[in-house]
Amino acid sequence: MTDTATPSPLSGLKVVEFTHMVMGPTVGAILASLGAQVTRVEPIGGDRTRDLRGSGAGYFPMYNRHKSSICLDLKHPSGKKVARELVEGADILVENYRPGAMDRLGLGYEDCSTSNSRLIYSSQKGFLPGPYENRTALDEVAQMMGGLAYMTGPPGQPLRAGASVIDVTGGMFGVIGILAAVEERHRTGKGQKVQSSLFETTAYLVGQHMAQLAVTGASAKPMPVRVSAWAIYDVFETKDEPLFIGIVTDALWKKFCDIFDFEELWSDGSLRENNARVAARGKIMPQVCAIMKTMTKAEIIAKLDGTGIPFAPISKPDDLFNDPHLIASGALEKVNMPDGTQTALPALPIEMDGQLVARDASLSTASANAAQILTELGYSEEGIKELVADGATQIDQ
Repeated sequence: MTDTATPSPLSGLKVVEFTHMVMGPTVGAILASLGAQVTRVEPIGGDRTRDLRGSGAGYFPMYNRHKSSICLDLKHPSGKKVARELVEGADILVENYRPGAMDRLGLGYEDCSTSNSRLIYSSQKGFLPGPYENRTALDEVAQMMGGLAYMTGPPGQPLRAGASVIDVTGGMFGVIGILAAVEERHRTGKGQKVQSSLFETTAYLVGQHMAQLAVTGASAKPMPVRVSAWAIYDVFETKDEPLFIGIVTDALWKKFCDIFDFEELWSDGSLRENNARVAARGKIMPQVCAIMKTMTKAEIIAKLDGTGIPFAPISKPDDLFNDPHLIASGALEKVNMPDGTQTALPALPIEMDGQLVARDASLSTASANAAQILTELGYSEEGIKELVADGATQIDQ
């Protein structure tokens, strides 16, 4: 399911995916976007994630493009046999079920690596092996336990981040582990098991705040009340819509003062160095805020654009569909949905050899590719009908 017109660095790698929700599918989505052939094994009737509503309605289309689908009953002997045959011909297996679930199905690492010593077996879990490993974890659980929710909300009001950042980042670490194992296999000829997790991923992300304690001797405060490293690093009210501006170097401070005619602030030599400006934030901010309120967002952007000063309008996710930069750069893929409608979703944000890794996609219906997959495994038309009649698989009509 690759397009030769776009970079496909992982072309030729075969991936079998036993996943649900976000973290595991993210691993397969990244590998597929990079050109790997990803076959998704779903339960009979399809992955229940397909039918989520509310904030989960976007999970499936976002993280399951560029994949083939086959539905198998993994508790049925024939369904399990097909799954084992897929694994035996695969380079990589991706799974994110509860600890022990794949072992009970006879699809654990020890079982699979016996018949395929080159297999790279990638597991995404809530926790790496340790006292917590058998707990059930979700993105939100990890954010709460790992300190991210504490750092995101105001004091006493922990708040999860506004996207599945731990699921997705944990999946990215899973891909890093897989690619490292692929490179090692080039030297040894052998596969291995690699794991990534939600909790340890969260710890890695908040590591900067842990290091802050080591450097300063003071615990990090939640982001809404933190002492910023810069005097101006804020969302400002304008005449109409808010805008973020950040002044992160002394050179940008001079430029900022020139653009907005802050002659009094620039003439104060004691404010020429960043740390001194942070200490004088109470003096600086009222003057800056007052000026920003006299202009519209568009007027301020016109002054800042092209200057090198970091700024950003406050966008909603819906705004990105029409973002001129994303459209011009080709960073939105056209995706055909199962109901026949078409949308555009963010492509993998990687450019290789001057070209984005992006290609249009169709989202497979459940078991849409079952007949083709089974034929490639050597099953006859009669054998496929038998599997369907036995309830071991289904053929999407």
